[in-house]
Amino acid sequence: MANLRQPIICVLGHVDHGKTSLLDCIRGTSLIKKEAGGITQRIGATEISIPRIIELSGGKAKLDMFKIPGLLFVDTPGHVAFANMRSRGGALADIAVLVIDINDGIMPQTIESINILRRFKTPFIIVANKIDALPFFTKTDKTTFSEFIREQRPDYVKELDNKIYDIVNKLYTYGLASERYDRISDFTKNISIVPTSAKYSIGVFEVLMTISGLAQRFLSESISHKGVTARANILEIKREDSLGMTLDSILYQGSLKRGMDVVVNTTDGPKTTKIKALFTNINQKSTKVEERQKVNSATGVRIVISDKYSVIPGSTLIELAEPRDEIFRELEEENELKIELNEHGVTLKADTIGSLEAIASELKNRDINIRSTQIGEISKRDLIDVSTLPDRMDRVLAGFNVGLSADAKASLMAYDVGVIESNIIYSLLDNTEKWIKSKKDEIDEESRNNMPIPSKFVIMPEYIFRAAKPVIVGVKVLSGRIKVGDNLIRDDGKYAGTIKSIREGELSKRFADSGSEVAIAIEGVTLNRQIGADQPIYVDITEDVVKKLRERALDEQTMTTLEEIIKIKRKDNIFWGTRV
Repeated sequence: MANLRQPIICVLGHVDHGKTSLLDCIRGTSLIKKEAGGITQRIGATEISIPRIIELSGGKAKLDMFKIPGLLFVDTPGHVAFANMRSRGGALADIAVLVIDINDGIMPQTIESINILRRFKTPFIIVANKIDALPFFTKTDKTTFSEFIREQRPDYVKELDNKIYDIVNKLYTYGLASERYDRISDFTKNISIVPTSAKYSIGVFEVLMTISGLAQRFLSESISHKGVTARANILEIKREDSLGMTLDSILYQGSLKRGMDVVVNTTDGPKTTKIKALFTNINQKSTKVEERQKVNSATGVRIVISDKYSVIPGSTLIELAEPRDEIFRELEEENELKIELNEHGVTLKADTIGSLEAIASELKNRDINIRSTQIGEISKRDLIDVSTLPDRMDRVLAGFNVGLSADAKASLMAYDVGVIESNIIYSLLDNTEKWIKSKKDEIDEESRNNMPIPSKFVIMPEYIFRAAKPVIVGVKVLSGRIKVGDNLIRDDGKYAGTIKSIREGELSKRFADSGSEVAIAIEGVTLNRQIGADQPIYVDITEDVVKKLRERALDEQTMTTLEEIIKIKRKDNIFWGTRV
């Protein structure tokens, strides 16, 4: 046991599928929010001891079954927290737990979680939670799944199997083979699905045993203690009046000691500092912390440093050792975002480097370009910079897990900028996509209103109100869209006036679409001289817009009218409207 450290476990899954409930059940902290100080005092990871696993087993598990000293669960569930836990491009989590509500099945955040797990090549198990919500459920005092399922009605067992195989079949479409944990013979080829009820603690023991078994059997090399330089991943930065700058971290390699010199990544680059104090949780069931002189990996630790640096969340803290140049170079490389930027696209802001990279990857999957990335809240300076971009499609700020500064909130309405905020990736992505589509539609509509559209109409003889200065007649629009200001031509190419106004009953309009019957005023011509009733009249278009019109998704009727206008124009110039 002494040769292995605790495996690091991160919990992922769709919102409300029971990630926090599962962690509370594992810790035995259902009343944790009622404790003095609440959850805020807790460091971002929980050590689950072997005695706790034995307790959950009801005595079925024995100490000699374990080679690991325990399990380290990251308390901040979510795939972005997982993305933040990385070093040199690889994930720090040894195993992940993907929580799925057995009733909802695969959801958007489930898919995001699967994508990020595959990107980091992290082994994971699936917790099929909320089995107590299935029809025919019978509550028992048995909390191990193997005993619980034996006491259920056949109807329930059938319903449970159907739900599990719905998950199995959906995962198969993503190229993942899976099966219920107790039906697997080769764990290298199948992902374990453990049915659970966090509400009643059913199956939680099997979750812990499955993780322990996988770690001991397949991860012994990666979780072996090694005499190496200490490294910790910084989950969260806090400034406490009594302590100063504190870094809630996961120590994943080596040991940290009070007074040790370390290097941290700041907004001004790597900096050396000294550890003033170290704190860890007293135990898994308490939010209280205790000071330590030395901390060994792997564990959650609150590190108090001696300098007031702007340390970057999601970055790495490294023991200052030789060769120093390599440590500084490693942290400098860590600050270099591996995100493909474009001349045009979204301006992305997030709380950490890992968040930026995770969201950038998802944006790329949706073919959304990124123009710029930064860590930190959305400021007034951001609004000013983005609002002055020449391309209106680029005037959008997407912020993940960051808010607006006070001056940005106060001046938000003064700038033509789309601001999208969320702490859920799929919500941020969906709303960004909606903004892009809405803005494109808005610009297209404006362009359509300003650009002449190939259109044709006829004057209705029964609706002639004035013959000249200006001509006022009722017309039927046969194709396209006529607009105030459009110049008109006849079918022989001669000038047919300019539309001065459009009315529909008492309502004045800027345009009228195909199928409309409206009254229009035409200036510059006289009825029955330059134009006549029942004679087709066209909206004149210039040659420079022909190519633009052909590239747009115009309806078949409008495209036919475009070809008619080109044919009219070619009576005088056989090359008019030739494709470039």
